[in-house]
Parts: sequence; C-alpha cells; structure tokens
Amino acid sequence: MVGVPNADLLAFSQYQSNVDTWLKNSILPYYPATIITYITVGAEITESPINVSALVVPAMRNVHAALKKVGLHKKITISSTHSLGVLSRSFPPSAGAFNSSYAHFLKPMLEFLVENQAPFMVDLYPYYAYQNSPSNVSLNYALFSPQSEGVIDPNTGLVYTNMFDAQVDSIFFALMALNFKTLKIMITETGWPHKGAAKETGATPDNAQTYNTNLIRHVVNDSGTPAKPGEEIDVYIFSLFNENRKPGIESERNWGLFSPDQSSIYSIDWTGRGNVDIMTGGNRSNGTWCVASTNVSETALQNGLNWACGPGNVDCSAIQPSQPCYQPDTLVSHASYAFNSYYQQNGATDVACGFGGAGMRTTKDPSVD
Repeated sequence: MVGVPNADLLAFSQYQSNVDTWLKNSILPYYPATIITYITVGAEITESPINVSALVVPAMRNVHAALKKVGLHKKITISSTHSLGVLSRSFPPSAGAFNSSYAHFLKPMLEFLVENQAPFMVDLYPYYAYQNSPSNVSLNYALFSPQSEGVIDPNTGLVYTNMFDAQVDSIFFALMALNFKTLKIMITETGWPHKGAAKETGATPDNAQTYNTNLIRHVVNDSGTPAKPGEEIDVYIFSLFNENRKPGIESERNWGLFSPDQSSIYSIDWTGRGNVDIMTGGNRSNGTWCVASTNVSETALQNGLNWACGPGNVDCSAIQPSQPCYQPDTLVSHASYAFNSYYQQNGATDVACGFGGAGMRTTKDPSVD
C-alpha cells in the first residue's frame, strides 16, 4: 500500500501531469515485482493542521486517470484513510454519524469509492478510548477479554463484547445513514502501545500482546461484528517497528512489535488459534519448564506430542521442517517444545506437565541455541 502524503495533495489535485510523473517515478519501476494493491490519497485529513479536505477527491480522480492511462486502474485500488474523528458520534454504534462539517468532501469521496469498488479505510484505536476515559471504558472491553461485560446498543439490542467491534459498527451505521451500506470497511491501523508515560497505565507489553493476539484471533475467524456477523474484514496492525524518533508523548514511540534493531518486543500467535506465551520465548517468571521424559517409550512421547499440537491447542509450526525450532530433529526435542509451550500457557502447574507421565518439570532451561 503506497501513500500520497497530505503535503502532496495540492500538487496532485491541481495538475494531472504531476500525478503522471509521480506514477512513472514512484510506482511503475517497482510494479509488479512489488505487489502494490492500494494507493491511499491523503492520511487522516480531518486531523490535518492545514485544511486539505477539498483537495482529496480531485487528487484521487487524477490518480485514477493516471492509472487508467497505463492500464492499472483495475489492479491498484484508490482510497484514503480516516481517523475515528471523522464521526461526530460513535456511541451507541447504531447512532454512528459523520461530522456534518465534512459533508462537502465525504459525499463525493464515498461516491468515488463505490464507483471504483474501493473500501472505506479507517484507523481504530480502542487504546485511546480506554486511556481518555478509563471510568467509562473497561480494560477488558478494550482488550477483547472474555471477562468483558457486554455493552448493549439500546436501539438495536445488539450486544458488544469489545470496543473494536463497536467502533467498526459505528462506521458501518454512519455509512448506512448516508445510504452507502454496500461499502466495505478496511481497518488500516489498529494496535496497542507496550510502553507509555507514567499516566498511560494501560501501555504495557502484556496489554499490547493481549490486544493484538485477541484481535488476530477475532479477525481470522471471520466472526464479523454484531451488525455484520460473518463478514470478512481486512485489518492492518500498527506497527511493525517502534518509531524511536517520533515526537510527542512516550507511547507515540512504542507501538511496535519490534525495536528498530529488529529485536522482538513480545511474541504474537499469527494463527489466531492458541494462547501465546507472555514475552518472547515463554513466560519463565517461575523458573520452571516442562520437558519430555527420557524414561518413557517413543509411543508415549508421540502420543503426548500429538495431543499437545492437536486438542492442546499448542502452535507447533515452529517445529516443522525448515522452521526455527525444527533442529535438533528428535522426538524428545520436539515433544519438549510442545510440552513446554502447553505448560507455560496453562499456568505452569504440575497438572499441565502430565502428558500421561511423558512430561517432567525441570529448573534447567532446556532451550537449544
């Protein structure tokens, strides 16, 4: 996805030649070796200190015309990203409404999106809703926690168990109010910071990991939202790396899954199936591990391994051929990996290291390399 910055909107909206030149220099040399699927024209323009909203749709039309000239208008989709601030009201979700002062550019933009089968792109951050109003928004509700108490929309009777769904549906109802109910919604940014200033108590590695893990699980299941159950939704996590030079409050620099030196800040289960160890490599706060016993038969070990990777919900992708934990390629080593993953995910108790007698606890770190 390639972005046209807000600073370029004036040049892009004024002259077709500016866009043609940009396409020639910035897109065509890299396409299709780089799979470019979207061009976003402007980013969160309603938040921009300089009012560029009147320039967005003319710039989008010029980008479309430039793509058409080179036959790429059906291959690369054009849209623009928005913050939730594009709404004047987002609660309850059924009362979602766009800010009327944005009508001058929103209506033509939505018509352009429908015309070109493009999604409405929005950046959603339950973190800020929680941080700005912890007395009204519970942490469990913001983090997709199973312990979250449902919030009922009084107009529809729909029950919301997490804030993400409520925010998505508020956009959906706002689009519906303007008669754009066929537009797909794409979440171009969402995430949670792992570190913040003293007053940002919600910004912790545990909360960031919980939010992103639960988000992935929610999205890969295609469970949709209460207003659109079963609807597939595309979601982009913000962000891959910490932006260590970004100005502003502490959390602004700490949304990444990785540090700028490429070290991992916490682990994520991208499959959306199992639980995830807290922090990279498992939660070792109690200093114990569960490994495969060397005093049992290979059949017992294989049965334990099969159970952990199946009904036990352990993500065993790392011990498949060519994956990071495949070596040493022995049954004992693979079983130890699976047993310990299950053990750490399930409270590190004696019971969690049973495996029909095939597991045993140890205080010696069994990691290899």
